[in-house]
This record gives sequence, C-alpha cells and structure tokens, in this order.
Amino acid sequence: MNKLITTCLLAFGLTNMIAAQEKSVEIRVIQTSDVHGCFFPYDFINQKSMSGSLARVSSYVKSLRKEYGDNLLLLDNGDILQGQPTCYYCNFIKPEMPNVAASVINHMGYDAQTIGNHDIETGHAVYDKWIKEVKCPMLGANIIDTTTGYPYLKPYVIFEREGVRIAVLGLTTPAIPNWLNVRLWAGLRFEDMVKSANYWTKHIIENEHPDVIIGLFHSGRDGGITTDSYDENASLRIANEVSGFDLILYGHDHKSNKENVKNNDGSNVLCLNPSSNANFVCDATIKVTLNNGKVTGKSITGEIHDIRQQPIDKEFIEIFKNDIDSVNYFVTRKIGTFKNSIYTRDSYFGSSAFCDLIHNLQLKITGADISFNAPLSFDECIKAGDVHVSDMFNLYKYENQIYVVKMTGKEIHNYLEMSYGLWTNTMQSPDDHIMLLEHNGNGADGYGFKNLAFNFDSAAGIDYEVDVTKPYEKKVRITGMTNGEPFDENKWYKVAMNSYRGNGGGELLTKGAGIPHDSLPERIIYESELDQRYYLMKEIEKAGIMAPEPNNNWHFVPKSFTEKAIIKDKKLLFGIN
Repeated sequence: MNKLITTCLLAFGLTNMIAAQEKSVEIRVIQTSDVHGCFFPYDFINQKSMSGSLARVSSYVKSLRKEYGDNLLLLDNGDILQGQPTCYYCNFIKPEMPNVAASVINHMGYDAQTIGNHDIETGHAVYDKWIKEVKCPMLGANIIDTTTGYPYLKPYVIFEREGVRIAVLGLTTPAIPNWLNVRLWAGLRFEDMVKSANYWTKHIIENEHPDVIIGLFHSGRDGGITTDSYDENASLRIANEVSGFDLILYGHDHKSNKENVKNNDGSNVLCLNPSSNANFVCDATIKVTLNNGKVTGKSITGEIHDIRQQPIDKEFIEIFKNDIDSVNYFVTRKIGTFKNSIYTRDSYFGSSAFCDLIHNLQLKITGADISFNAPLSFDECIKAGDVHVSDMFNLYKYENQIYVVKMTGKEIHNYLEMSYGLWTNTMQSPDDHIMLLEHNGNGADGYGFKNLAFNFDSAAGIDYEVDVTKPYEKKVRITGMTNGEPFDENKWYKVAMNSYRGNGGGELLTKGAGIPHDSLPERIIYESELDQRYYLMKEIEKAGIMAPEPNNNWHFVPKSFTEKAIIKDKKLLFGIN
C-alpha cells in the first residue's frame, strides 16, 4: 500500500511539474493607420459629428486593457499629421504648442508607431518636433540618414510579455521622393521595402531571437508606383517573399482588407489593413504555448473591427477640450462670401465652378499660361453664403505648394491624354458608361471610379474637347488658348500645378507627359513658400464676395453619346440627375 501511495504521489507531482512547465500566453494587438487627424468625433471641416476617431478607439482599447493589461499592444501606422484642421493648426498656425498628434498617442499609451508619407509632407520642422514629442518608439527601418548611413528612426522594437518575445519592424513606402519636394525630406533616402525587410528580419532573428515578428508597414497591399528600384505598395510582396513574419499590419492605400498569405517558405502570414480615419482598427490575437520557456505552439487570428458604434471616451474629450476649442475657433473664422454653391462632383463631367475656381486662382497667383488641377475629394460642397476657414479644407484638401513647371505643348497634350485615360471610358454606344467605373465603390449605387480621382486633372488657360468614343491617347483635341492665341505643341508654356503633381505624383508628368523623373527639378521655375490652401484663402479674403462659375473651356463630345451617359453615371455615383 505504501508503495502504491508513493507511486501515485510521484505521478501526481510529475504531472503538476509538467503542467507548471507549460503555459499559454495570449496577446492582443490593436492597430490604427491613416488616422489623418481624426482624433476627435467631430469633423472640423464640415462642422458635424464624425463616425470614427481616436476618441472611440480609446474607449475600445480601455475595455480590452481591463482584460489584457500589458498583454495588449497598441500600434499606429502613420499618416496622422495631415487631414483635419486640427493638424494644420498644430503644424503651422501654432507650431510652438505640443502637437496634438503626439499628445493623443501619448495619452492613449501607444506602444509603437511608424511614419507615413503625409507625415513627411509636413516638413522637417514639423515631423522632427513631433517625433521628439511622441513617447513610444517611432519606427522606420528603410528611412536612411544620408549622413550616417543608418536608419533615421528606430528600425524595430522588442516587447517581452510573459516570456514571449515580440519584434515589431517598421517600414514606409519608398515612393515619397516621387511626390514631395526634396527639401521636405532633405538628408534622407528611402530604401526598397523588400530589400530592407529581408535584411532586418534576418538581423532580428539572429540577434533578438523573437517568438513573434510583426510588420508595421505604411505601404499598401500592392500596385501603385512601380519602378526598377522599388514598389510603392509592397506589403503583399513581403508577406509572400520574406520569411519570418507572423503578422503584417499595413495601411497607406486606405483599403480595408484581411487575408491569410502563404509565404514561399510555407508559413502562414496574417495581413490586416484597417482603412483610414479611425473608422476601423486591426484587431489580432496571438496565442503562444510555452513549455519550459520554449514555444511549442503558436496561432494568430484577427479581424477588421468597426469602431464607429463604439462609445466616445468622455475622459479623452475632457482632457483635450482646450485643443478642440482652439481648433474650432480657428476654423469658424469667416473669410468671404460665395453667391452660389460649388460641388466637387461637377468636376468629373465637364468644366466646373469648383475646379475652375482653383484653376483661376492658380493662374492669378502665378501668372502662368495654363493650370492643371484635380478634384481632391470625391464629393464635397461649399455652400452659398459665408465661407469660413473650414471650407478651405474642402476646397483644397492637402498642404501642397503651388508650382509652375515648364512644359511643351506636346507634353501638355500627352499629360491630358493620360489624365482622361484614367478617368473616362471608351464608349462604343450611348448606353455605355462615360466614366471608368467599378462596383464596390463609394458611390450612391455601390459604384466608384476605377482609378484615383485625385489624378483626374483638367486644365484651364486652353480650350479643348474630350472625345469619349476615341481610344486612350487619342481623346483630347486642344483647339487653342483661352485668350484667343493659337496653341502650339512645339512652344514652351508655364503651367501651374500643385507640388504633389510637380514632383511626379500620379505619374502624369512622367508616364503621361514623358518627362524623366530626374529632369523634373530643372523644369520647376516657381514654387510657393507656403501651402496652396493659404494662398487660395488669401485671394478669397481679398475678393470678399465671389460668384464662382465654370470657365466652360472644355467639354465631352459627341453630344449624342455624352448627354445620356452623364445623367446615368452621375446618378450611379451620386444619386442625382
């Protein structure tokens, strides 16, 4: 009997010892991306409540921290410094104050953050100050300091939770020099993401011995600008080609997505993108089984979580009340009066009061011969009546400068051919769509543009027609200068445009006009000191009362095709006739 009891006790003790050696650790990971200044549940541009915002994310994270404590990692993926007037106010109107983009990150207890192209677009003075104010690690392994040859930011960070080592590697899109003036990123270079990910994952595995590797990438799924040197959107390629990642959290392209990718080495990689404006978050759960300190099991699941019905964190709002009040005071200042309403949606179907107001102000400010401009918002309106600072963010969405670029008439023609090729269908009959559309878009009937509308440039200063029955590169016929002079394809012209376009953004100057990218700097003959919105606002203030009307310098032909198609597509996209 004694032997039996002893044997049972030994077996019981051994079982307990084995159980004590094995444990399961669960880690929750929440990621935001492309917040674009949506910190508070209020749209300062349109003076109305906002469905998403970090105020709602905050309440969601607080509820999870009650369960997970330190086992919750909160990450952000960049493009936080531009979008709402809150950002503009902190970046440029009151730069001496702590940047709210840093204050909210610190208050919410973010664990790490990457930097995006719209953060770089604010310029060194703004983003270097913001980086210093953010208390969590700022990551960017492929952003290289040209003086030292080392990353300008931390390449990665290691977290240890209950014996589980988690590495987070940060990367950003290397296409930034194609969009931004070199002075905004002076002293930096941006390496190919795949090359950088290969190097740093090997370094991390060899030197840090992590149990989990997370990619935090400000780069879309795929597509975008592709050159011999890099891909703009490389997240999917890294998931397929670079060994080591368990979870890739990405952004930049504003497209909500969840997919499981099988890496070339046979491993599974969960990829999540939460879209933009803090309407959704990526929500992943990492479960790791440890036996005697070694990983014996690992699973990763996740989803895109809708944050829009989440309650607002009232404490968050109270803490930032002074910031909210200051921004609201700034944006509600009256700057002029419009006699009539103007709509972005009109810009897609012909010469419009909305786009032409910007065209005409650009021509007036710069003295250029021709102006290029695109609608920067899908469907916005500035109503007749008093115009306020807030309306300027609908009139002009981004903090671009104004450029004047030297172009030949032939280059101008080719530029417009590419623009309208992105924008319009080649109609075979009057029953076809006039716009290049795809389903599952953001239009009223589930339709949206196939391509990005902020690349749909029209022109002022020239008269032309667009034949929608003609194929790509044969649609545009320029009939002359608007001032009555002939248009000459062999002549040089001064062309006003925004700095995004002037630096190669959208590839209309490079692929369209055929100007080599490295030749663009020598073509720029004027660049404004301040942002475009500032100059537009000053011109409206100077005028006092304006009645914006279309220039009617261009239109779609033939009428027998376009009239019916415009009505149909306008209804599909905007629910109106």
